[in-house]
Amino acid sequence: MTRVFNQINGILWGAPALLLILTVGLFLSLRLHFVQLRLLPRALGQLGRSLRRKDGRSEFQALCTALAATVGTGNLAGVAGAICLGGPGAVFWMWLCGILGMVTKYAEAVLAVRYRVKTEAGYKGGPMYVMELGLGSRWKPMAMAYCLFGLLASFGIGNGVQIRTVLSGINMVQSRFGMAVSRQGNLLLGVLLAILIGRLLLGGARRIGEAAQLLVPIAAAGYILLCLGVLILRAEAIPRAFASILQGAFSPRAVTGGILGSSFQALRIGCSRGVFTNEAGMGTAAIAHGSAEVSHPAQQGLMGIVEVFLDTIVICTLTALVILTSGAPVPYGSEAGVELTTWAFSQIYGSFASVFLALALCLFAVATVLGWGLYGARCACYFFGRDVWKAYALAQTAMVVVASTMDAASLWQFSEMLNGLMVIPNLITLAALSSEVVRLTKDYEKTGS
Repeated sequence: MTRVFNQINGILWGAPALLLILTVGLFLSLRLHFVQLRLLPRALGQLGRSLRRKDGRSEFQALCTALAATVGTGNLAGVAGAICLGGPGAVFWMWLCGILGMVTKYAEAVLAVRYRVKTEAGYKGGPMYVMELGLGSRWKPMAMAYCLFGLLASFGIGNGVQIRTVLSGINMVQSRFGMAVSRQGNLLLGVLLAILIGRLLLGGARRIGEAAQLLVPIAAAGYILLCLGVLILRAEAIPRAFASILQGAFSPRAVTGGILGSSFQALRIGCSRGVFTNEAGMGTAAIAHGSAEVSHPAQQGLMGIVEVFLDTIVICTLTALVILTSGAPVPYGSEAGVELTTWAFSQIYGSFASVFLALALCLFAVATVLGWGLYGARCACYFFGRDVWKAYALAQTAMVVVASTMDAASLWQFSEMLNGLMVIPNLITLAALSSEVVRLTKDYEKTGS
């Protein structure tokens, strides 16, 4: 099955798909005069003001829900895998995708607020509503297809990958301290995680938002402090790390000793893992942003800029620098994940680093499963109606248990395949409605509200 997924991903994440991602991001950047850079200070200022708000559906809670799905195991395991498979140069292409992804996520959030529906429980939005209401009813089949991909992805990237990565981190802690690792033990851990996640998912969108607002800042702040500690102690190696990233982007062989070949491989891996970590272009975060109670669509668009900035430009960069400055040997050509990240931290903090990383992984993973749980539930409700929420939540809970015994490689390949299938219709929609994004942006900048 892994071979089949690899073949499909070779097509989805080949030159046409990468060209589409980069072209749409550059197209939006030019049309909006690089709004992601011009309005970044304003976006960060708005984030600070949102932190002081107490209402349950503020732009900050929507941001936390979106970050819950993006800031997760991909920032730890995904970055490590990108370096192993694409060399340090893959990080450069993650940055490029991040900068372009900031404007893509901005456009997604703006359109999600522009084309959303009002319900008794609040607002519902997302790419499926943008496709149907923004492009017209004749595009509903594409909206249905997007929802199908999103529903399936919530069990892969949003659940199985997260649980497997958490268990890998916990198993590493067990091995490091001489504790036995068993399939039965992982199954028990899966059951315990399922109970916790199931209770939160069954609480609905409001419970998910409240949990995300608590988990994301704590987990992100703790992880950033760990990274900064490493970089302070390895400050002399930071220039070499940046040099290897820049050189590896265009000449991977020179950095990896010939183990990894073409610069296109670094580009492909960097972009695919970049999308995995920040989800810009997939449209999923628009489901969370569309629920925010804001006075103008572009106001929530600023939170989309912040989301990618924090995820890719800040946290992914810190992870990459920790790996490249720690002195830990990088197994180029292999699908290393959280094990490499943990080993890098252990070079500085010793064996107990694995304990801290395992704890961070648990917090990140629970937040990610909850964020993606909301996305998948919205997609399921678009298909089957609002009464499907409970059945979906129970299915997600069961998937936590199933994933605890599954093969991690197949889950990664399955997730990358679904990412690609969601990106294509979403980017087509963004390009088609770019004029509306431009109009709303000009109106926001003109009125200042």
